[in-house]
Amino acid sequence: MKKIFADVIAFRGTHYDFGFFQGNRLKHSIVLKNREQQWKVRKPQFKIDVKETKQVFQHLAPFVWDEFLGLQEALEWPMERVLLEFGGYRVNVPRSGCSIYVGEDFFIRNYDYHPKTYDGRFVFYQPTDGGLATVGMSQKITGRCDGLNEKGLTMGYTFMNRRRPGDGFVCYMIGRLVLECCANVDDAVSFLKEIPHRGSFGYTLFDHSDQTPRIVEASPRKVAVREGFLCTNHFKILTEENRHQLADSQKRMAIMAQHQQQNLNANQAFKLLNDTHQGVFSKLYGSWAGTIHTAAYFPQEQKAWLALGGDQNPTVFNFRNWLAGEALPRDRVEGLVDTTIPFLNMEKADWFKR
Repeated sequence: MKKIFADVIAFRGTHYDFGFFQGNRLKHSIVLKNREQQWKVRKPQFKIDVKETKQVFQHLAPFVWDEFLGLQEALEWPMERVLLEFGGYRVNVPRSGCSIYVGEDFFIRNYDYHPKTYDGRFVFYQPTDGGLATVGMSQKITGRCDGLNEKGLTMGYTFMNRRRPGDGFVCYMIGRLVLECCANVDDAVSFLKEIPHRGSFGYTLFDHSDQTPRIVEASPRKVAVREGFLCTNHFKILTEENRHQLADSQKRMAIMAQHQQQNLNANQAFKLLNDTHQGVFSKLYGSWAGTIHTAAYFPQEQKAWLALGGDQNPTVFNFRNWLAGEALPRDRVEGLVDTTIPFLNMEKADWFKR
């Protein structure tokens, strides 16, 4: 078993200042050293067009571009490199797993991916220059793989397919934009219909209203919307976008659907996803599909739970109290995972060794 951690990061201020703050934290970090080594093996299959990328961000979320400028100044990098590492526009994303279970007043998600890609950052951000305050796990520093905003909107995505990518945003930057730009499920659905998608992902959306959660099935070619409380790694409307091998995705979906009939409360649902023996938690870390964290978000209570690895009790954070000015109870969450693969945020994790 490997002991892992995620830093809890809290910041209030402008996006530029937030970018500068993050750049200073990253400047001499193992994260950037690992990324430099990884690019020597994993050549980017895309081009960076600074002018085009700036235009897209300034149309959708100009304040995020200011965050890139802050990162650029702190790291003393050309903007091309900032966008290569953190831009989230026109980037290939390998396959992954992930499972989502939504209950009456909670949203729980397993993040299944490869340890060598894991930021290990649980970020609380309250902007002062536009955009909504958010809490969630970061991906590629500026992106978010799941989270909750101050209006009570929660979001998590699940991978569907990497075939035939298009020009557009990748999942983790889309997650960030949804949380900062959208007040509720309807806003988020409209937003996801508007923006260009690089790959095929499902975005599960839930807020504190009485409406059923929405799952947006998005690909570079089409976007479809359906109601649903459960999501794994296959589309139900855009089935032509699905992968050929769906057995594991369907198995996890069937397990959650069976338990859903029992009207699980938040603790029971969290254990369903986080316990290693119940069939939803995955140990396939070497196949880009091992469960690294389980997160829960509560739109009405404005709370967040986080656990790293399996068979864990969650650490509880009160987002509402933090928004009111209270300090967070801790600056790190720790856990255990059953793998020897190195983690990006902790140790040497290049791709010369698989």
